[in-house]
Parts: sequence; structure tokens; C-alpha cells
Amino acid sequence: MADSGRARKLAERVQQVVAQMIDTKVKDPRLGFVTVTDVRVTGDLQHADVYYTVLGDDEARQGSAQALESAKGLIRSEVGKQTGIRLTPTLAFHLDAVPETAAHLEEALAEAARRDAEVARLAAAARYAGDADPYRRPEDADTAQD
Repeated sequence: MADSGRARKLAERVQQVVAQMIDTKVKDPRLGFVTVTDVRVTGDLQHADVYYTVLGDDEARQGSAQALESAKGLIRSEVGKQTGIRLTPTLAFHLDAVPETAAHLEEALAEAARRDAEVARLAAAARYAGDADPYRRPEDADTAQD
């Protein structure tokens, strides 16, 4: 079993090679503005999961996924040449969900801030249902006995 340091180094190198290939060698018109965000290599160095994001709508994402799938062999061949390891890892491309997750979190935070502002506005205009201070004080007990 390979050590995790070697897998990490290979993942960094694979990320560089894949990004360079997408930028310079893959000329598919379906390929959009793709950013390689992360690469994870298994401990036995046989498989690499490549995570990427695409700037654009669902059509751009789908076209880029098809372009990456069709160029997978070319990219894997170049990874093998540039890494120099005996067995080139297989590549699997995955659309990274980080931008969608970040957008969802931003929406949730904006909704929470809006609700907090509404609660603060209601609290500022609120009045007590009964007395403002419902607790008995010792001076109140003295005046009640008189």
C-alpha cells in the first residue's frame, strides 16, 4: 500500500496536468470554462477522481462533462507521460458541488439575517402583556402592609 504522502503528491501533479491539458490541448467546442478544483487518488495509486466546476448554466455543464469524457483517454495518456509512474491511474471526472452548496448556504444565511431583522423590529415595538416588572420588591411589601 502506498503512503498517503505519495498519493497526495501524485494528486497534486495530476491536478496540474489535467488543468494544463484542459487549457491547452483539449479543443472540444463543448468544453466550457472548466476549473479543476480537486483530485483525489486512491491509496494504491490506481484511480483518481478529478473534481471540476464549470462557469455557466446546466447546458455548459453538460457539454463540458461530455467533452471531458471524450478526452479522458488523451488526458490519461498525458498524465502517464508526465508523472512517470508505472501504472497510470484511471480518471473519473466529477462535477464539484461546491458552488451550488455555497450558493445554498448564502441563501440560508440571507434568510436567517432577514428573519433576525424582523424579530428585532418586532421586539423594538413590543410591549409587556402585564406589568413591566412582574416581580415583587421588598418596598412593595412594606407599602402593602401599611
